[in-house]
Amino acid sequence: MRKQELLRLYDQEMRVEMTYPQVRREETEHIVRHVSLSDEPGTVLYSRLSEANAEELIAREIEYFSSLQQSFEWKLFDYDQPVNLLERLQAHGLTAGEEEALLVMDVVQAEDMRSRSIPPEIRQITNSAGIDDIMQLEEQVWGSANPELAERLKKDLAEDTEHLLVYAAYSGDQAVSAAWMYLHEGTSFGSLWGGSTLPEFRNKGYYTALVAVRVQAAHERGYPLLMVDASPMSRPILEKKGFEFLAYSYPCFFEYK
Repeated sequence: MRKQELLRLYDQEMRVEMTYPQVRREETEHIVRHVSLSDEPGTVLYSRLSEANAEELIAREIEYFSSLQQSFEWKLFDYDQPVNLLERLQAHGLTAGEEEALLVMDVVQAEDMRSRSIPPEIRQITNSAGIDDIMQLEEQVWGSANPELAERLKKDLAEDTEHLLVYAAYSGDQAVSAAWMYLHEGTSFGSLWGGSTLPEFRNKGYYTALVAVRVQAAHERGYPLLMVDASPMSRPILEKKGFEFLAYSYPCFFEYK
């Protein structure tokens, strides 16, 4: 599948039509937004703006979410219009997060990942205790706890084990590398998350094994494409494993006060 075809499919399935639990999807002529029904921020997933209407519509979204007393993220991609949309959002007070690379893998073509043997150290996580193991790993790697992520993973895993698959590499009883995957029902895509590894357990093949086990799981369940929002550090590693770069994205945040 060519890059432009992949982008059109991604936009349609993952930005325009996508729905999530605990959100209310709203679509106008110019915007697809998700209003949060929980404590999470809302999201502008997709926009159809022009030079002529961008200022008015950005201000309208800020006013709308503020009327709900809700912070939100505007998920911006480098091909979104107008070309200076990032600068316009920043001028309206939104804060841009770190640039991320949208990478996509064609699972059918990823023969190396699909045929790779998975070492016995890789275990599928199916309960809260396993999530706690992963959170200890995340805290060791990043230097801080992430209770919101722990709560979300536990909740999602308890409610839908078919569409959240969590894996960790263990040394004894300790999780030393971990990653997870959401399979987005009704779409062609699974999305990859995580990938943290303790420094002393790097270069042992765990990261590659965690990619491979998720590729194999997606293939078995009929999902032909995998996507990831990759950091600058992760991008070259994932490209060597068969992912293709499609675009840059910029999470832009508006904090309601």
